[in-house]
Amino acid sequence: MDRSTMITLIDEVQTKDTNGVYIPTTVRKDVYADVRSATLSEFMAGGQLGLHPDLTFTLFQYDYSGEELVEYNGLVYTVYRTYIGRTDTIELHTQRRVGRNG
Repeated sequence: MDRSTMITLIDEVQTKDTNGVYIPTTVRKDVYADVRSATLSEFMAGGQLGLHPDLTFTLFQYDYSGEELVEYNGLVYTVYRTYIGRTDTIELHTQRRVGRNG
């Protein structure tokens, strides 16, 4: 596995301002990952569930903190499933985020 491609994990959190109003804040973290296309079987099974599987990112478990968005090559993807693999890796199964990609 290569894991030499830079991706950005994006987390959207709520922070409280001085007036006690919650403000959405975006936290971005660059990590290295291996990038693969979704398999045909995953694409077909996902389609039956209303998903549109696109890419799978494999990275070290300690780099992932539950972020729901991944930016890669200028496009934003939503994580719809994770899979913890062997050797301290995690797979992020994603689909293109509609409305966030220009």
